[in-house]
Amino acid sequence: MSNPENSSNKGPASAAERPNTCVLAEVLASRMREHKDELTQRWLDRISARVTMDPNEIFPTEAILDHVPLLIAGIADYIEQPEKTLMADVPVVAKAMELGALRFSQGFDEYELLKEYEIFGGILFSFLSRIADEIDQPCSRGELLACAHRLFLAVTIIEQATVTHYLSLLREELSEREQRLRGFNRALTHEMKNLVGIIGGAAEILELPDIAPEQQQKMVSIIHRNTDTMRATLDNLVELSRMRNDPQQQRHVQLPAAVAEVIRQLREAAKAENVEIRVAGELPPVEVNAAAVELCLSNLVANAIKYSDADKPDRWVEISSEMSGDPESGYEMIVKVRDNGLGVPEERRARLFERFYRAHEHVHANISGTGLGLSIVRETVKTLGGRAWAEFPEDGAVFAFSIPTRRDQDPTRADAASPPSGAEVNELRDRIGSDRAAKR
Repeated sequence: MSNPENSSNKGPASAAERPNTCVLAEVLASRMREHKDELTQRWLDRISARVTMDPNEIFPTEAILDHVPLLIAGIADYIEQPEKTLMADVPVVAKAMELGALRFSQGFDEYELLKEYEIFGGILFSFLSRIADEIDQPCSRGELLACAHRLFLAVTIIEQATVTHYLSLLREELSEREQRLRGFNRALTHEMKNLVGIIGGAAEILELPDIAPEQQQKMVSIIHRNTDTMRATLDNLVELSRMRNDPQQQRHVQLPAAVAEVIRQLREAAKAENVEIRVAGELPPVEVNAAAVELCLSNLVANAIKYSDADKPDRWVEISSEMSGDPESGYEMIVKVRDNGLGVPEERRARLFERFYRAHEHVHANISGTGLGLSIVRETVKTLGGRAWAEFPEDGAVFAFSIPTRRDQDPTRADAASPPSGAEVNELRDRIGSDRAAKR
C-alpha cells in the first residue's frame, strides 16, 4: 500500500504517466515555469509602453509583482493537467482578483484592463509558438490545437476572475457615488432656494415707495452678490457634471491658477471684512480639476472670511498646499485654508461637516449662512476619491482637503516646472481679474 504522505509530495506526473497528455503540453508547462520571470518582465514592459505610468507603480510592491509568476504557474499546471479545474485553484483565482483590485485602485478603466490581458495572452501564445518550433519530439496538429485551446481557456478564466472582481468594486463605488450625489443634490437645492429667497426679499424691499437711497443701494448690492454666488455655483456644477461622464470636457488647470481665481472671486468680500487673503510659500504645480478645487476652496475661504474675528485689527486667511505620499501608496495633494478668526467651540467640532449644521448659529446669529458649505466640500472631494477634515490650532481654525493626483502625474519629476511663489500667484490672480473685466 502506498504512503499517502509520499504520494502528496509528488510533483506533476510525467507525460508517460498521463498518456492523454501530449509532449508539447508538458514541455510548454515546464518552460513556462522555468521562464516565468522573463514572461512577467515582458508583460510589464508591454504595459509600461501603453500607459503613462511609472513602471514601478504598475506592480508597486514585490508581493503584487509575485502575482504574475503565480498566475503563469497556475496556467502551466492547467495546460499540463487538463483535468484540473482552474477556477478551483484558490491561490491563482485569489491573485487574479487582487490584480483586479489593484487596477481599480490605480484608476484603470475596463478597456485598459482587457487590453492588459490581451497583451498577456499574446505573450504566452508567442511563447507557445516558440516552444513548438524548438521541441524535437513529434506533435500532431490536433495536439498543438488542444494545447493552444487549454492556454486560451486558462488566460480567459484568470481574466474573468480579475475583471469580475474589478466590476464588483466598480458597482460598489457607483452605488456609493449615487448615495452621495443624492445627498449633495438635496444640500445644494436647499442652498439655492436660500439664495433665491434672499434675492426675492431684496427685490421686494426695492419696490417699497419710501425706501432710502442708501437702503436701496444696499439691496442692489445684496442682489448682485447673491446672483454672482449662484452663477459661480452653477458654473461649477456644470464642470462637476463632466468629471465622470466626459473626461475630454473637464477643465484642468494648475493649482496656482485655481487659487488665483478663488482669490479674485472673493476679493471684494474679504475687503469688506478687512480680511487679507494670502498664499503661504510655493504651491505645487499640480494639475487639478478646476471646478472641484475652486468650489471647495471658495467655500472654505468664504467661511474663513465670514467668521473672521472683528476684535482683531489684523485678520487674515492663508492658503497653502503640499504633496504627500510615495510611489508605492500613491500621491495626494493636500490643500489647507487657515485663518485667525473665531475658531470653533470644542463641543461643536464633531458635527462640522454635517449638512445644515452651523457651529456659531447661537452665538453669532447675525452671520448669515445655510450650514452647507463644509458638507459640499466633503461631498465634492469624496467624489474625487479624497477627504476633508479640520484642525484646531490655538488661534483660529484650519480646514483642509486632499485629492489623489492624476495617474499620469509624478510630482517628483526632475523636469517638473518650478512652483510659483506667492507673489507670482498674486500676479496671476490680478491678470485673471483684468482679463475678465476686459471681457465684460
